[in-house]
Amino acid sequence: MRTILAATAVVLVTAAPAHADPPSPNTPCTPDLTGATTMQAGHVLPLECADGRWAAVTVPGDPSDRWVSFGPDMALHGEGLRNPNLTSGTWTATPLDPQTSCGATQQSVISAGVVGPPSTTAAPPGQPLTLVVAPRLFDIVMTGHCLWTRNR
Repeated sequence: MRTILAATAVVLVTAAPAHADPPSPNTPCTPDLTGATTMQAGHVLPLECADGRWAAVTVPGDPSDRWVSFGPDMALHGEGLRNPNLTSGTWTATPLDPQTSCGATQQSVISAGVVGPPSTTAAPPGQPLTLVVAPRLFDIVMTGHCLWTRNR
C-alpha cells in the first residue's frame, strides 16, 4: 500500500503546472526579458523589464509586443477595448520552464456590446505555442511560465 501511495504522490508532483512567482516592482529580471512586460493580478498597468529590474509603468502606453506570464492567469485586453495591452496578429509563446504548458483563452467583440464565445489553445509542456490573437480582441488570459512574442 505504501508503494502505491508513493507512486501516486510522484505522479501528482510531476503533473503540477510549472510556474514562477510573478514579480513585484524593483525585483530583478533577466537580460533576455529586457523590454518585455507582465501584468500583476488586479492591476491595470503593467510592469516592464528595464535595466535588470521590473519597473511599474505609470501611464498607459502603446501595446506591448512581448509579454511574460508566470503561471498564474495573466489577463490582458485587446483592440476591442480602449488602451489595449496587445494587438492582434500571430503570436508565439515560448516556455521559460521545460515543464510548463503555454495556453491562452481569448474572446473577441462580435458586435457592439456582444462578446463571442471563449476560444482556448494550449501546447504540450515544454513546446512553443503559436496562435492568432483575434482582431477586435476583448480579452485574453495567458497561462504558463512563458514569453509571448508578436511575430513580425
